[in-house]
Amino acid sequence: MALSMEFGFSIGSCFKAPNPPVLISASPNKINFTLRRRNKRFLLRVSAVSYKEFAESALEETRKRIVLEPSHLQEKYSSMTGLDGKTELQMLAFKSSKIRLLRSMAIENETMQVFDFAGFMEPEYDTPIFCANFFTSTNVNIVVLDLNPLHQLTDQTDYQDKYYNKIMSIYHKYAETFPWGGKLTGESIKFFSPLVMWTRFSSSKEKHKALFSAFLEYYQAWLEMTIQVREEMEPSHVRANCEAQHKYLTWRAQKDPGHGLLKRLVGEAKAKV
Repeated sequence: MALSMEFGFSIGSCFKAPNPPVLISASPNKINFTLRRRNKRFLLRVSAVSYKEFAESALEETRKRIVLEPSHLQEKYSSMTGLDGKTELQMLAFKSSKIRLLRSMAIENETMQVFDFAGFMEPEYDTPIFCANFFTSTNVNIVVLDLNPLHQLTDQTDYQDKYYNKIMSIYHKYAETFPWGGKLTGESIKFFSPLVMWTRFSSSKEKHKALFSAFLEYYQAWLEMTIQVREEMEPSHVRANCEAQHKYLTWRAQKDPGHGLLKRLVGEAKAKV
């Protein structure tokens, strides 16, 4: 399985990111020093943004209600250095009795940040996939935040009733702050829910504060689903859930810029491990 599929990695399933430079400096002090010399405005826009709080808050919320243990990915891929000797990719990965993988991934350098947070259930549960893909550069923030449906809503209207209709108020709460980011392809739209936040915006403290609030509300809604969901006992339904996750990950690996980014980070050989 490709590394990007194992991670469930993406920097956004419905956009093409600006061409990213090869990545990351490891020391915050070094970043600030370099950026201060180059461009003070640049420092404010990129270095002042940190997605670490997003991951920490989500994990804190989870531990209040669920017993987590480290995933095997935590040991294998928690930190990797890029081919340039400076690039770093950092990941946290956990699992529980119901959650197959709860994973946070962060990529950062002087000119961009990528944050990818995902939650996948064991195949005995049909809960949606939690998806937060955030890309921040000097000029733009690109955000995809969703509870991706495991099964197409056009085929299973009861799935929408079960998981989405009661929480649509979350989407409407943030729709004005984060307007729609543009057209989605027909292939992509089937993997998103009515709850999807797909937006672009310029950096500001107010916007990032609102994004943090939206991220937590979406995550808390997903976390509640994982707690309330009942185990599926019918083997055919379990197989269908497993196949749906595989289809979703295959789509992301084939269509997302994230796989190409991983190849630039760690080389083609490791990206295919």
